[in-house]
Amino acid sequence: MGTTTTFTDLWALQASELAALVARGEVSAAEAVEAHLERIAAVNPQVNAVTRLLEDSARQAARETDRRRAAGERLGPLAGVPFTVKENIHVAGSATTHGVPYFRDWVAPSDAPPVRRLRAAGAIPVGRTNMPDLAIAGVHTVSQLFGDTVNPWDPRRTPGGTSGGDAVAVATGMAPLGLGNDSGGSVRNPATFNGVAGLKPSYGRFPADHRMNDQEPVLGHQLFPVDGPLARSVADLRAAYEVLAGPDPQDPRAVPAPLYGPRPETPVRVGVVFDPGGRGDVHPDVRAAIEAAAAALEDAGHPVEEVEVPRLQDALDGYGALLRTEFTLAWPVLRRLLTDDSARHIELDTQRHPAVGLAEYLRQTGVRLGVQRDWARFFEHCPLLLGPVSTQPAPEPVIPRTAEEHDAMMTPMRLLTATTYVGVPAVAVPTGLAAGLPQGVQVVAGMYREDRCLDAARQIEERLGVLAPLDPRPHRPDGGHRAGGGHRADGSH
Repeated sequence: MGTTTTFTDLWALQASELAALVARGEVSAAEAVEAHLERIAAVNPQVNAVTRLLEDSARQAARETDRRRAAGERLGPLAGVPFTVKENIHVAGSATTHGVPYFRDWVAPSDAPPVRRLRAAGAIPVGRTNMPDLAIAGVHTVSQLFGDTVNPWDPRRTPGGTSGGDAVAVATGMAPLGLGNDSGGSVRNPATFNGVAGLKPSYGRFPADHRMNDQEPVLGHQLFPVDGPLARSVADLRAAYEVLAGPDPQDPRAVPAPLYGPRPETPVRVGVVFDPGGRGDVHPDVRAAIEAAAAALEDAGHPVEEVEVPRLQDALDGYGALLRTEFTLAWPVLRRLLTDDSARHIELDTQRHPAVGLAEYLRQTGVRLGVQRDWARFFEHCPLLLGPVSTQPAPEPVIPRTAEEHDAMMTPMRLLTATTYVGVPAVAVPTGLAAGLPQGVQVVAGMYREDRCLDAARQIEERLGVLAPLDPRPHRPDGGHRAGGGHRADGSH
């Protein structure tokens, strides 16, 4: 052990800091894993984010990392770094349950590509994380198998979803990295509600495998869901990005696009949108967060101007037409796997926005290309787009009971939906606290320009700070929590 780090505070380190200590031999991978297993034991009973431990395989992987370092072998860039994995991503030897009893014993024979790549970089999976049933049961993270996940900042608010388990695990120091997925905001939404950072990559940037029972996903479910990391810092997101990107024979969609594009001589123009589509529903705390992030980017030298995103309604209509039609066709099978509560999200959605016929479905596949073309033109003028993750703060942890309540929950996240539909990258980054709750924004760029998103998010983070990790405690009337590194799992300093 080194003199600057104690065993009890390893859980508070960022992934890059921990990997550097392991590489130098100041901390062993075994110590890193044990510290995080202890942290999970201390914190998870309060927040229910980690569903199952992978402690035996994690300890074995840590011992192998330490053996390799002792032998003088070169370690990967994330050597010894624990990470969590959402319940719908394959981990060899672990059931991919999707949160429902039907898949309780469906054990994956091999890792999904992102898990395999993180392992190859030396990272160590330590646990699986909670998600809504089949990742379709709304914004709140609650599953049949594992129950509700709790927002560590305020249990009266949802932690978001569908990657809520990973966001809470990262926010509370149970792992410095989480691996989730985003098919309409499911990484960025919980990242923001829990005060951490999250990356939604471009379509085709990271290889993935989203087959269920070896059945290939249909078109909309091929185009929209992408796996992505969550972390407490933008630097850690960047480290994961560099590991996860690139082609892979397991996923023919993954492309060999360069990790970094041409660097401009001057800071690029940033378009700022406060109220996508002019719905008039922007909460003052959300507006203040966007203003703070815009000021940070201006301070970094970027020209900033207020904009409206192109063809927002076309993007929302197209996204809904493709996915609702596919869900309707599969609904007789899917409905049998869900409870009445978890089925309600899809049923309420289709009440207000019914599926379309074959001719309209085919037309919408062409509309998408036109919307993508207009967004590409937009990014020629404004290479970066800054906007809300949700126009409202985290709502209560409930599943809506009426179509109107469902719309009220989903409409604030319309920019998440549009960016997913277009396929562009986005990074969610915290901006601070308001009324005791984390606030944040998303930074969006053109296809395969994750580097621009990460650069801008880093500039925001440098000026506005990092919120997590925090020690979750029973809710206090003043909304107070202890946040930041250096706190021990037992609550002392």
